[in-house]
Amino acid sequence: MRVTQLLAPTLREVPAEAEVISHRLMLRAGMIRKTTSGVYTYLPLAQRILQKIAAIVREEMNRAGGLEVGLPIMQPAELWQESGRWAVYGDEMFRLQDRHQRDFCLGPTHEEIITDLVRNEVHSYKQLPLLLYQIQNKYRDERRPRFGLMRCREFIMKDLYSFDRDEAGLEVSYQKMYNAYSQAFQRCGLQFRAVEADSGAIGGNASHEFMVLAGSGEALVVHCDQCGYAANVEKAEASPELLQEGLEPGALQRVHTPGVCTVVEVTTFLGISAQEVLKTLFYEAEFTTHRELIAVVIRGDRNINETKLLNRLGCLRLELASDTLIKKTTGASPGFVGPIGLKGIRILVDTEVPLMVQAVVGANQDDYHYRYADPGRDFPLDEVADLRMVEAVEPCPHCGNSLVQSHGIEVGHIFKLGTKYSSAMGARFLDEKGQEQLIVMGCYGIGVSRTMAAAIEQNYDANGIKWPVAIAPYHVIIVPVSFQDEQQRTVAEKLYNGLLKVGVEAILDDRLDRAGVKFKDADLIGYPYRITIGPKALKDGEVEVRCRITGEDFRLKIEEVVQWLADQVHSQLHGFV
Repeated sequence: MRVTQLLAPTLREVPAEAEVISHRLMLRAGMIRKTTSGVYTYLPLAQRILQKIAAIVREEMNRAGGLEVGLPIMQPAELWQESGRWAVYGDEMFRLQDRHQRDFCLGPTHEEIITDLVRNEVHSYKQLPLLLYQIQNKYRDERRPRFGLMRCREFIMKDLYSFDRDEAGLEVSYQKMYNAYSQAFQRCGLQFRAVEADSGAIGGNASHEFMVLAGSGEALVVHCDQCGYAANVEKAEASPELLQEGLEPGALQRVHTPGVCTVVEVTTFLGISAQEVLKTLFYEAEFTTHRELIAVVIRGDRNINETKLLNRLGCLRLELASDTLIKKTTGASPGFVGPIGLKGIRILVDTEVPLMVQAVVGANQDDYHYRYADPGRDFPLDEVADLRMVEAVEPCPHCGNSLVQSHGIEVGHIFKLGTKYSSAMGARFLDEKGQEQLIVMGCYGIGVSRTMAAAIEQNYDANGIKWPVAIAPYHVIIVPVSFQDEQQRTVAEKLYNGLLKVGVEAILDDRLDRAGVKFKDADLIGYPYRITIGPKALKDGEVEVRCRITGEDFRLKIEEVVQWLADQVHSQLHGFV
């Protein structure tokens, strides 16, 4: 490829719409253009990168025994109604009707479609296990699309579904995918970590996220360097902290706290720490048949993990209750409400609450609190659960070593679904005894377009992108300082053809622009290697080679450079295969 033939409209200015590094650099490097909010057009360079990521993923899925299929993007509502998700998936689902007013959706995921296929085609244990996957566009109506390809309405995803005879078979399939994902992301040249995660709307009883580690990541993960435990903070197990060991319960004391309603105000007024306060928060939980007001009691210096709470309740949705509803129900304003004497409301308490014997809580009357509250004595502990967010430096729940917190970008997610969908949709098979059994399922997704963005978030500098070789749009760019110079042009053409012959993807910058313009574009786009052909080096029969990732410069003989680059590129391409 020659730059004069390439559609890569680079920009010198940072677009105002761009919020994160990957978004800014892909726009500036002429890789993507916005069509509408959350929807992007991929230009040739981005398309090559996406194809390379997809090829790596496809190879690893095939190596693990996956069979590629093509599933419809438009899905009938009836299948989602069978699984029970049509009413609960939420506003992120694109819904539409055909001319006959039949309901459809644009697939955000494909559990229903693939389960329907398998229940109609798989009938015997002899047909299992089965791994079916596809790579295609997905659609989710994000409330607020942002961060370029990180959170958009249309994106490219690989989704694989496993079908097994039993839980033991599912464990084998799950481990295959865990290993395949690890291999795929290693081959893409990414630093990542697999962490325990919440299953969310997909469902199931176990899942792992694959996180590309980057400071710009939206997700927070904690990990232990001692035992290897790692989890998304939404899923991370909290180890209860014992702070009041040895203290004796005191007599409950009602104190006047005029206008003092926040944890900070209470601690300042009473001269205590936030660890001695128990705050009571109220949520409205939406179930399939009703809405319910829920009270949650947690230590004053802790934050509630709403994902854990939602899973504990088993509700569809969860939102903080309004001040008006709290006042109407309890008779007190938020900040003065506590669990003592709270009637007619389901109360959940975090695991640290029963460990306290002298706590400050709201007194259910404006301008009053209780001191020396003793959980269990003064209010019931009927529902105790891990309901809080884990923070850095806390002890690991498995070995006690301090946890480390990092930011990450989710690029893959694997789930053990069990019989969630096969039970709802009647996907069964006959075992060796001729008896019907439910198929045991798993699902496994990789965000192909998101992986491209995540790779940039992890590999860039002030000048532009630094692509890992395996997913770079081209491996090498050849830059003659002056393409009009016959000697430079001749050497450039010779190296270009030589690299192509040895399987190195090369692009020749044959523009008549100044060398500085070419260098800036090469760095911005992020080609792993740049050959510079200039008059000074040519006098010695040499060219200059720069490695974009390390910044190292080399002067190589013209007759050596092709083989040297071939060795460099091929070692990085095939190092994980």
